[in-house]
Amino acid sequence: MSSEPTNTEAIRVITRFEASNGIPEAMRADVRMLGGLLGQVLRESGSPGLYDDVERLRLATIQASDAEGPEAFERAASIAESFTIERADEVARAFTCYFHLVNLAEEHQRVRVLRERAGQPGRSTGSGTQATDTVATAFAKLRDEIGEDAARERLAELRFHPVFTAHPTEARRRAVSGSIRRLSDLLGQHDDASAGGAEEQRAVRRMLEEIDTLWRTAPLRAEKPSPTDEVRTVMGVFDETLFTTVPHVYRRIDDALRGDESGASAPVVPAFVRIGSWVGGDRDGNPFVTASVTREAAQIASEHVLRGLERAIERIGRTLTLDADGTPPSAAVIAIWEGFEQQDPSLAAEIAKRSPDEPHRRTMLAIVHRVHATRTEEPGAYTAPEQLLADLHAVQGSLADAGARRHAFGGLQHLIWQVETYGFHLTELEVRQHSQVHAEALAELDAGAELSERTQEVLEVFRAVADIQRRYGLRAAGRYVVSFTRSAADLIAVRRLARYALGDDAPVLDVVPLFETFADLQAAPGILAEVVQDPDFRARLEATGNRLEVMLGYSDSSKDVGPVAANLALYEAQRDIAQWAVESGIRLTLFHGRGGALGRGGGPANSAILAQPPHSVDGRFKLTEQGEVIFARYGEPAIAMRHIDQVAAATLLASSPSVEQRTSGAAERFAPIAQVMDVASRERFFSLVGAQGFAPWFATVTPMEEIGLLALGSRPARRGLSVESLEDLRAIPWVFAWTQARINLAGWFGLGSALEAVGDEQALIEAYREWPLLHTMVDNVAMSLAKTDERIAREYLSLGDRDDLAEIVLDELRLTREWVIRLTGGAGLLENKPILQRAVQLRTPYVDALSLLQLRALRSLRSDAEAPAADPDVQRLLLLSVSGVAAGLQNTG
Repeated sequence: MSSEPTNTEAIRVITRFEASNGIPEAMRADVRMLGGLLGQVLRESGSPGLYDDVERLRLATIQASDAEGPEAFERAASIAESFTIERADEVARAFTCYFHLVNLAEEHQRVRVLRERAGQPGRSTGSGTQATDTVATAFAKLRDEIGEDAARERLAELRFHPVFTAHPTEARRRAVSGSIRRLSDLLGQHDDASAGGAEEQRAVRRMLEEIDTLWRTAPLRAEKPSPTDEVRTVMGVFDETLFTTVPHVYRRIDDALRGDESGASAPVVPAFVRIGSWVGGDRDGNPFVTASVTREAAQIASEHVLRGLERAIERIGRTLTLDADGTPPSAAVIAIWEGFEQQDPSLAAEIAKRSPDEPHRRTMLAIVHRVHATRTEEPGAYTAPEQLLADLHAVQGSLADAGARRHAFGGLQHLIWQVETYGFHLTELEVRQHSQVHAEALAELDAGAELSERTQEVLEVFRAVADIQRRYGLRAAGRYVVSFTRSAADLIAVRRLARYALGDDAPVLDVVPLFETFADLQAAPGILAEVVQDPDFRARLEATGNRLEVMLGYSDSSKDVGPVAANLALYEAQRDIAQWAVESGIRLTLFHGRGGALGRGGGPANSAILAQPPHSVDGRFKLTEQGEVIFARYGEPAIAMRHIDQVAAATLLASSPSVEQRTSGAAERFAPIAQVMDVASRERFFSLVGAQGFAPWFATVTPMEEIGLLALGSRPARRGLSVESLEDLRAIPWVFAWTQARINLAGWFGLGSALEAVGDEQALIEAYREWPLLHTMVDNVAMSLAKTDERIAREYLSLGDRDDLAEIVLDELRLTREWVIRLTGGAGLLENKPILQRAVQLRTPYVDALSLLQLRALRSLRSDAEAPAADPDVQRLLLLSVSGVAAGLQNTG
């Protein structure tokens, strides 16, 4: 084994590694600066020698990532093994801090690029082509295909509906997230400061202080968060980003479509975003989500949005210092003011005194007080957001009629968009429960038996939903998702239970079936055809203009038959459901239960939308967003705007004749290939998961059981069965565990065998180029494979003492990688996606360091399996490494 490099050689190796990844100079400078500040903190605040040990391991993993032979990897592994458990703990924390800083630098670079591009229609992408992933350019393309009037009708019906969930894949504590947000602000200040000036020095000094805070903050939660904690965490995204960002998205699109007319007349862009939430409403397998929690979740969300509206209305109102002579009020505005005078004469007199001859200003300030009364439940409150919208439209119309059009359609329009988007509820809270729970509750009720505590809670949920609807409106909580829907009776049961709870006062509910397993996806069209014959279900359909939501689960179907067969089954289910809806006159919205990881339907949403079957989108796209994905996509304003614009553009374009013809034509043309791939991938998948002893082997070679100890979220990792069975294991820890082991099996396993079974390379290259479904699948698998590491995977797989199963995994890994490279071109993975390749390569050596530390801990825990209790220091090291690997790989669950 060669000796360790000198300091000069180490600097040269690290510099060459950074340069080889094609990192833009500005980002490279940020990474160096932040890394240097972290190094200073480690020298100042860490134990003696910590910084040197971190650098030794960092250098070793960088060298190992480039080396072909095993020597460099073995040297890195021996360094990780040589640390005391206390030092290993510190090193793991240091690398986790580093990942947070690298992620921050990369996000900051994305914001830089977005601001340079400014989101202009027709802008260059940098490769000589024109961007087609904005709503403005999508609208222009649609207009060329179907005409101006039809395109405007499609735009008016556009809907993007992300649903935030509390699924436990966000490994960071809120305190850590807060520190990173503050660092982000400081990095922006550093950019804006003059080089070498006092402001730059101040920004660096404060960043050093914040990184020291990050280092000293305990990286692991002491306890699992409660459902209410999860609600408050998600609220942070609204407060800091979405409340103000979403109307800016609408405005930017309107600017692009209308030019100088935008802001001077009524917009053409509707408020097309709706935000849903399962946080505080999803009780499937989570005993901690109760009816009282659901009530509290709705109350917290309403409090946040009404406070936001108060501030926004007051801010706009105070700027409307337009005198009555130049800008006379309309009769409607005068009536609003006179009504307020009668309601609260003393307050009206005070406002009038501060706003002499400024009728629009005083009317807006009166509206502020009514919104305040709504929040505090005092006299004068609005009873519904529609009343507030009517008042705001009256002010807008008055300003426009008086010639103050810029005031009417400027900031006031942003406010109207906010009310249209968020109402008084902010998030459309959805309830989810397992069909089996409903069946057991109905059995008790129909038999007239004494009700169990669980059945009483089931009934109380309907009472909670009714209370929320009365308080905040029907949009606040009107959807009820039935997981594991396997018959029409599972859906009919919901309204029967609601009547048991409240009789004729039952809440208004849109019952949403969730089809999750492979068999359920195939049965879906028949179940839907049956349930729409039910009188109660049919009556609700007719009341909504025949609108129906159907949810598809990506996670369980992938765990059920493997990712390849699951993707093909999901396409077929969407195609068949969409065709049934067209024939039945149903306005369908498919609700995609996607996760952040590729094994759970993750990956770029816009490309996935454009690969959907005809009529399965029709201008409406709804999906779950969870864990680290929420903060990655919506935590920073510029990135949130870009993401919403991209997804909305794909949603608008997916129903264009050219896209629908392409997807349907390709699906028909390549159906024989799909059939071969389906059979071969399932056979390969079952050869692994169906092998005797697979479940305990899986639990041994991954940190699956230990992940349950992480205080990630309030939901248990299992629904109840032992490690002898995978059936009851939630799909999230299934994916998370494979990711932690650097195998990512849930995202790719079976694709190599599927492509090998087809065999015709030229036919597959053609299919990859022309078949959107295969193209998206292969690109997502390429990303998943790029985050695997065969050397490290071997170390995990060796823990299970089952060479037969380990070789199945490794053989499939090599075969899949070989075929993906052949289809995508080049000599390696992601060569057709250089930005993504850069991001993965930049992190890989550092993830390797944490993986080596995790392996060390896992080996110790496995060797002491017979001990009465695990060593708490070793267990802590493992959990620290899990958190760090999650930060390094990003889309983990």
